Amino acid sequence: MKSQHKNTFFSPQKSINCGGKLLTFEKPLVMGILNLTPDSFYDGGSHADMDGILHHTHRMIYEGADIIDIGAVSTKPGAADVSFEEEHDRLIPVLENIKKEFPEAIISVDTYRSRIARIAVDKGAHIINDISAGDFDKDMFRVISELKVPYIIMHMKGTPSTMQQNPVYNDVVEEVCSYFVEKVTALKKLAANDIIIDPGFGFGKTVEHNYELLNNLEYFSIFDLPILVGISRKSMINKVLHITPDEALNGTTVLNTIALMKGANLLRVHDVKEAVEAVKLVGTL
Repeated sequence: MKSQHKNTFFSPQKSINCGGKLLTFEKPLVMGILNLTPDSFYDGGSHADMDGILHHTHRMIYEGADIIDIGAVSTKPGAADVSFEEEHDRLIPVLENIKKEFPEAIISVDTYRSRIARIAVDKGAHIINDISAGDFDKDMFRVISELKVPYIIMHMKGTPSTMQQNPVYNDVVEEVCSYFVEKVTALKKLAANDIIIDPGFGFGKTVEHNYELLNNLEYFSIFDLPILVGISRKSMINKVLHITPDEALNGTTVLNTIALMKGANLLRVHDVKEAVEAVKLVGTL
């Protein structure tokens, strides 16, 4: 069994420092998704005005979100690139308003640009969530090291515009693990210590690849780093059940529960209340 392998090269990490606030993973945490894009696969365009954005943020915090993850670039399969200026103009006013209205909230910014990361942290963001793990911007690792903020690295084969065009692996679990060995080693050499890993469900993987990763999720505990799982309403649910993302809440909860039982430390979700309930129920086992 792959999940039986153990490696002690990396030291255990049970918490991350978010701007002086210690966020612990003694129990799994929930990250609520705030999409600012008009074309995200599930809720694109749903949060187009500031009042609606702040209302949705308030709801997620009220329902128990530990982190709010703000994204201003769509990364769904086939998504077109967005310029720095457009990402900046979508993101920064929202970030400033959320910090003003919810000063205690832990904010993550979903970006692969080091310039955006630097500006976002200057404006009060606590975490950078990079779908490319530094592959799209070679300055990102250096900037993260300088900023001393928690950094989420995700595995993706290809780019959002190409990633679902016949992705092939000899062994998806081994290849994703090897990718993280390389990335984590490079980050630790730069003294970037608050690292979270994300296997990248749906990013350059077939449905079969996704379930192979989920079935072996505990294998990634070899890093002794927090593991983020982002399955919410994705095609690995919809294609199996022949439903739309709008109909995928139940399937999302089922797979989130499995992920929690296999060692997930952080769930990235559209539906906070249901994820928080899953964490509580699994915590009773």
